[in-house]
Amino acid sequence: MALDTKLCTFTGRMVIVGFGSIGQGVLPLLLRHIDGLTADRITIVTAEERGREEAELYGVAFHNNPLDNDNFFQVLKPLIDKGDFLVNLSVDVSSLALIEFCQRVGAFYTDTCTEPWAGGYTDSSLSPSLRSNYALRESALALRGRYEGGPTALITHGANPGLVSHFVKQALLNIAADTGVETDVPTDRDGWGRLAQRLGIKTIHVAERDTQVSNQPKRIGEFVNTWSIDGFVSEGCQPAELGWGTHEKDLPPDGRRHEFGCDAAIYLMRPGAATRVRTWTPLEGPFHGFLITHSEAISISDYFTVRDGDRVVYRPTCHYAYHPCDDGVMSLHELAGKNYNMQAEQRLMMHEITGGMDELGVLLMGHPKGAYWFGSRLDIDTARSLAPYNNATSMQVTSTVLGGIVWTLENPNRGLVEPDEVDFRRVLDIATPYLGEVVGAYGDWTPLQDRNVLFPEDIDEDDPWQFKNFRVN
Repeated sequence: MALDTKLCTFTGRMVIVGFGSIGQGVLPLLLRHIDGLTADRITIVTAEERGREEAELYGVAFHNNPLDNDNFFQVLKPLIDKGDFLVNLSVDVSSLALIEFCQRVGAFYTDTCTEPWAGGYTDSSLSPSLRSNYALRESALALRGRYEGGPTALITHGANPGLVSHFVKQALLNIAADTGVETDVPTDRDGWGRLAQRLGIKTIHVAERDTQVSNQPKRIGEFVNTWSIDGFVSEGCQPAELGWGTHEKDLPPDGRRHEFGCDAAIYLMRPGAATRVRTWTPLEGPFHGFLITHSEAISISDYFTVRDGDRVVYRPTCHYAYHPCDDGVMSLHELAGKNYNMQAEQRLMMHEITGGMDELGVLLMGHPKGAYWFGSRLDIDTARSLAPYNNATSMQVTSTVLGGIVWTLENPNRGLVEPDEVDFRRVLDIATPYLGEVVGAYGDWTPLQDRNVLFPEDIDEDDPWQFKNFRVN
């Protein structure tokens, strides 16, 4: 796909709710690739002044008007009607409320995560189970029956969650080809689950290493990151969550099952920002990542579940293993030391970035060739050459948001849809030109590598892919 290709036509109105790093980065892509979508048909509704200069440069209406449960209908109703599109890239605005609003008025919808109203992530009156992404996902999926056949609402479709679900499917096909497993491209979730089962996939990591650096070192009392700081801190304060595979022998001592829903995932009685796991990417090699909760950890394990009647016979373990930029790691360390009270200053790294890349992919383990990583290596210089108002991290998200919007317009009456149910090849075709080097690589790494050397460790040497071996204690 050329970078000036028109991907579809849309002549309705579009409202972008939230205009942080992702909103600012996606705007040029929407105007570049969607025929008929002109600046005068786009409205930005956001909770701060950041981004006004870009909106004015493109001639897009910009409203600094924070949405809450009391005003969102009155603010949005004049801006959105049947056939229009709401792109939710906000924090602290209920995704469920906006999904239902769009279904009522007949508008299309997409977001990059399922958000509660402000305070929902850290409401101590709720149990950890009810503060989880598992609970938010179940609440969203509960809307399906009510809005079946309604205008398409594509939820949780950014880089991760979103793009990584498409990476998993392509990775499975690559492993099948490389191990001599003959298969057609599956056409439903049962077919995909059975392919993963045939290949012996036990564990899937969303393995990400961000090496971007800037010419402004993090200061004491400052949280620095390459994407939404509010979003990162919010999900870091949620319980660590992971899809729970059928090969796992024992629940972690602090692991808990939910008492409702699909039962495809567990949570730990500790925040994701305080939970680390061992993982691997081809360029970085072995490293420790944070087990930050993301909905793809649940949806991927759920989607690839194989059942015999009501009995689950196969399910992979899946979770995020994230190493932010080094200043982001220091910011998390300082945040934890203040008992997860946000620093007084926040800085989103963008123009001051001088080098580095985001190595984002999926690591599939347990098959005959051991471990296979498939994903994007996007460096900052390449990202800047592809589109303005982006860094390497945001570019992986914004290109996938674009792909999701195009797919939604091409599939207008699907009701509520998750990334795992989308045509993965269509989205990859759209996103790949913006992802830098998209590669697959095998490795002989396991979480048992170099263990039991300096100190004795409680590990399972019979099955390297047990979660207890990945977890850093």
